Amino acid sequence: MDEETLSRVYDDPLAHWFVTEAYRITDTTELIAATGEQIVAAGLPLYRLAYFQRTLHPEFSGKGYFWRRGRGVEVDSVPHGFQAGADYRDNPLPAVYEHRKIFRFRLEGEEPQAPVLRQLKSEGATDYVALPLFFTGGHIDALSIVSDRPGGFTGSDLDRLYLLHFAFTRIVETHSLRDTATNLLDAYVGRAAGERILAGEVKRGEGQTIEAVIWYCDLRGFTRTSDVLPRDSVICLLNDYFGAMGAAVTSAGGEILKFMGDAMLAMLPIPDPAGRAATVSRAVHAASVAAQSIAVLNGCRVATGEQTLKFGLALHLGEVMFGNIGASRRLDFTVIGPAVNYAARLEKITTVAGCPIVLSQAVAELLPRDAVQPLGRHTLKDIDQPQMVYRLGDMPG
Repeated sequence: MDEETLSRVYDDPLAHWFVTEAYRITDTTELIAATGEQIVAAGLPLYRLAYFQRTLHPEFSGKGYFWRRGRGVEVDSVPHGFQAGADYRDNPLPAVYEHRKIFRFRLEGEEPQAPVLRQLKSEGATDYVALPLFFTGGHIDALSIVSDRPGGFTGSDLDRLYLLHFAFTRIVETHSLRDTATNLLDAYVGRAAGERILAGEVKRGEGQTIEAVIWYCDLRGFTRTSDVLPRDSVICLLNDYFGAMGAAVTSAGGEILKFMGDAMLAMLPIPDPAGRAATVSRAVHAASVAAQSIAVLNGCRVATGEQTLKFGLALHLGEVMFGNIGASRRLDFTVIGPAVNYAARLEKITTVAGCPIVLSQAVAELLPRDAVQPLGRHTLKDIDQPQMVYRLGDMPG
């Protein structure tokens, strides 16, 4: 922007709010709500403000934040593939994203064809404007403003809002970059690890000793299955299996640490010694939920003529180091320690005992006596003495 434009922008009290206050708001929903309220307070005839954020996430391609005067903000996720459907093509946004143009439609005139514009007109809207938000790296998000004043926005209204949108763009760019980084770290290393990485815990060997319930599971007969099934069928099978296991862990407040072929390592951190029994109880309940989910999944696979899934799962309690392990320029944020190795060895007993879920003595001792059944002492690889192993009392063999 030239000096004259800069002067016009920063002489505006609304622009002053963007520069001095809005940047302090770190939550995007709160930012959109505050922006809508500030625009109305500044005397501009705003009925709806919508911010469309495109991001990287395994479950959705973006989010829409919709503020309406007097109604607050609604947030919707946009599924992958939405851009290929009619709901997207019959929408003003393709002109903004693909042609990088400002789109305006006066709703008091001819009847609009786009469903979203017809909906807004039925709400009493009179004017719709959508414009691209150009980020420094070439990425484009979008913003739409809607008026319900007779006659819609005046030329001076739009001139003022257009100048303000530069400040808005810089702020939401920081939100978008942060959200994308958080989304990717959550997906690839887990929420707890991602938070610690973003907080600056990035040095190799850096970490903390914590107490946790270790969850280790894998599929039975996967090597042969992967040899005989087509690749896409194997991927589908793994995704179904990991989906059931992963959902049980995260719903219980656990953290998925890594996938290793057909195996999954996870943990449920113990906040303090007083929380041991409660954490163990949640872990055991999650294991039961996982088993039920696999049973339901197997019923569906039988109905479609697909191979059923058999798994083994071990729960153990102990101290682990949670932090950065690996090469100098390629790290893994995970857990290591004897407790992890013990859980992996313990899981092998599920085959010997003919029971899909087994518990270590450290876990069993924190459960009610009638909730577990002893399976006797078993030899674990690289463990000197035979170890007591338990099963859940209500779990069929």
